[in-house]
Amino acid sequence: MSLSALPTGWRVWNEETDGRVILAYRPDVFNSKAFPAACLPTIYVTNGSPRRRPGAGSVETDIWQVKLFFEPEIEATTRRYDDREAALEGAVETAQSFVDGKIKYREAYQLPREAYFEKLDELLDVGQ
Repeated sequence: MSLSALPTGWRVWNEETDGRVILAYRPDVFNSKAFPAACLPTIYVTNGSPRRRPGAGSVETDIWQVKLFFEPEIEATTRRYDDREAALEGAVETAQSFVDGKIKYREAYQLPREAYFEKLDELLDVGQ
């Protein structure tokens, strides 16, 4: 499986040769006042340190991670893989799970963003 197998709505935002990859969902929608860029659902593929301290992400490790964020501080899922190829496959699977409505974005929030949730529901054609 490769990144060319991304489901509809997902695109490669950035890809470093043999390094980090950033995938974005519907950047055409999440770049306005109604839905600012910070609300852009994003998948990161990285072998950077999982620690949250400043600069930790630039320290390479042997473990690859796939993280789905709804906003910079709203992390929905994290999965670990032994190598980059497996992580890329995991990223495509995560994107597909998102599009299929299997990832419950409401559960990631302590304070609901109802307009945002309604737009995601509409784009993903899912009901509550």
